[in-house]
Amino acid sequence: MPVPWTNVYGLARTLLALGTLGTLALSSTGTLFRPVATQGDYPICAGPMRASVFCVAPEDSLTATRWLCVLVLLVVASGWRPRWTALPHAWVSFSVFSGIAIADGGDQVTVVLSSLLALTALGDPRRWHWQRLPDGAAPRRRPAVLVGATGLVLVRIQMSFLYFQAGVAKLPHAEWADGTAMWYWGHSLAFGAPGPLRPLVDPVLASPWGVALLTWAPLMIEIGLAASLLLAQRWRWRLFVAGVLFHLSIAVMMGLWSFALAMIGGLVVLCFPLGSHLHVTVPEAVRGRLRRGTAVPELPAGADSGAKPEAEYERATPRHASSASQGPSAPVG
Repeated sequence: MPVPWTNVYGLARTLLALGTLGTLALSSTGTLFRPVATQGDYPICAGPMRASVFCVAPEDSLTATRWLCVLVLLVVASGWRPRWTALPHAWVSFSVFSGIAIADGGDQVTVVLSSLLALTALGDPRRWHWQRLPDGAAPRRRPAVLVGATGLVLVRIQMSFLYFQAGVAKLPHAEWADGTAMWYWGHSLAFGAPGPLRPLVDPVLASPWGVALLTWAPLMIEIGLAASLLLAQRWRWRLFVAGVLFHLSIAVMMGLWSFALAMIGGLVVLCFPLGSHLHVTVPEAVRGRLRRGTAVPELPAGADSGAKPEAEYERATPRHASSASQGPSAPVG
């Protein structure tokens, strides 16, 4: 079974945290918490939404609570102690989705994925989610490995169904079927291209072939990503690149940056092999500081070379990992 605690799932956690962090840090308290027609004043503290951190905190301290959430998300994004920050991350994500007046689909995706990734993070023994687990450290933690791998598999299934629904739900609409939907979105006052991009976008929208390409390309990407778990890994890499470019273009065109970061975080888990570890080149000066701060005493000759106790492998020096999968290779499906 692939060991789930790699910097790949750590990258997904960082992207999710950064999306929510941007919403809280770059929006004023008055913008986030305001009256909404037919719904009332936000935060709405009724039913399950009473569990929101904005409902638990005093009503006159929304600004302080918002910045406290920003601090929590900074810690999550840094990768420090994923085991300790897993539940706070899920709580803040739920609080933002249920407590602010301008929540969007990215906030909904984030609360679902952060909750599922908490299954993986709660068993993560590392000090930083960027480190590679030392060899032999996982065999004695088989229940935690099983739960952590289950969390990643559930994220992959969730993302697959999300893209399936996003692609199939568009097909019954005539504008998506005939290739004209992006003409309307491109000229929308709320979601159309910003002024600096107009000279580039307007000629494309004025061309029938350009509009058709902009309309049908997202459908093909979404349906391809929905089926990615059934495809060979080489196709998943291509779909990952297409998906990242797709979501970045949405962010640039429509300003939905939190949505883009949430979806790219989900794409990382969906398209990368289970148990894979990204190779990251760290400057020599930083590596020297890490070695000095996390050095492990050498074991005497003949000492047991089996799995290390938790306190020991948390201090192990992070090593440069190859792109090869940690543990047994994950099956294509």
